[in-house]
Amino acid sequence: MTDSHIPPPAPFVILAMPRTGTHYLEELLNAHPNVLSNGELLNPYATTWLDKHRLLRSDRELLELAYSCCPAQSDKKATHVGCKVNEPQFHDRPGFFAELTRWPGLRVILVVRENTLESLRSLVQARQTRQWLKFRSDNDAPPPQVRLSTADCEAYFKAADDFHARVARSFTKSNMLEIEYECLLREPATCLAAIWDFLGVPALRFSSTATLQRQETRPLEQTIENFHELRRHFSHGPYARFFDVGEKGRAVAID
Repeated sequence: MTDSHIPPPAPFVILAMPRTGTHYLEELLNAHPNVLSNGELLNPYATTWLDKHRLLRSDRELLELAYSCCPAQSDKKATHVGCKVNEPQFHDRPGFFAELTRWPGLRVILVVRENTLESLRSLVQARQTRQWLKFRSDNDAPPPQVRLSTADCEAYFKAADDFHARVARSFTKSNMLEIEYECLLREPATCLAAIWDFLGVPALRFSSTATLQRQETRPLEQTIENFHELRRHFSHGPYARFFDVGEKGRAVAID
């Protein structure tokens, strides 16, 4: 609990589709002495939350736990406290998004991956291997190739579009900051400077001390077994850009 004479920490939330670098972003945010991001609030397996039965609470009680009780196992004197929620996690709690929009003073960091196919590919790989993160001490074996159906791709692409649009129309521009996944990888210092300014915390010089590592370094056509079949299917539609295997398609990714 916070001291009655000290104002409660300012709340923020990280919203994203799965596999968009949000763990990496949280690691960078938590390097700031005034910022504490506590991980996935709606993930029953998250180890950062002391209350293992928290998902039995109401939506409002969950947000009170996240922002008013500051439950993380940390001695940090944080002035800004956050958590993150991935799009699929809203499905099991259909009223949670609306409750989130009503939380006073909430700042929203929306992380967007330019190529949604990379996000889906990475998600399927993680489900198959059950390896959601890779650290420096882990082995260097690459994830397996995957095979994706056109129906699954279409559903995932549409879910991403709908989610991004929902977030954009639900929060005012002054209370929302969009961070591009690709920019976070290329220019983390620039992205962090924008976030510090957005949250209203003192600027902190970027130091590359992150322990998370790249899980997949191969281009899409080498990691999706039926890539060319999918590219033909989507070649004349709005998602054709996801199958462009030029230099952008070969970009190295942290999932």
